Amino acid sequence: MIKEIEIYAKENGVPIMLPDGIEYLCNYIQENNIKSILEIGSAIGYSAIKMALVSEDITITTIERDKERYDLAINNIKKMNLDDCIKVIYGDALEVEVDGKFDLIFIDASKGHSIDFFEKYSPLLSSDGTIVTDNLSFHGLVENESLAVTKNQKGLVRKIKNFINFLDNNQEFVTTYINVGDKISITKRK
Repeated sequence: MIKEIEIYAKENGVPIMLPDGIEYLCNYIQENNIKSILEIGSAIGYSAIKMALVSEDITITTIERDKERYDLAINNIKKMNLDDCIKVIYGDALEVEVDGKFDLIFIDASKGHSIDFFEKYSPLLSSDGTIVTDNLSFHGLVENESLAVTKNQKGLVRKIKNFINFLDNNQEFVTTYINVGDKISITKRK
């Protein structure tokens, strides 16, 4: 079933985490005994499913604003019999309200809103929790801006760089960058 989701994502241009990135994230979840996860950006449910499979006692709340992807996520999660531990919320992550505290907040949605997501959801982080953000390399464009050719790519590179600058200068949190997948950040309270 996981393979089917990966094939669907590839054939339909749905961005999912790269294999070494999701593997790193799942290992991190296991090693740090993470039980409650909030994911911003479900897409078709791939990373939520992979994270839920780490341990039977993990609960995940994930948010998706694209109706077609939301429906696919619901179906994929049901097929994997994980609908008891993964709750999918349909809506814009900047508009929906989520309750609770989370051991891990995973930001994997609109790159232009990473700072907004961070600021909105970081208060829901448990005291020793972690915020993980994906796609900080943006396929190498952040490190090598000359590869960004379209106006859209250049704009996204600028926004990702602004987010990295925001993390680097944050007084409350400290961030480590991990060069796996499309580069991820691991952010914890100081």
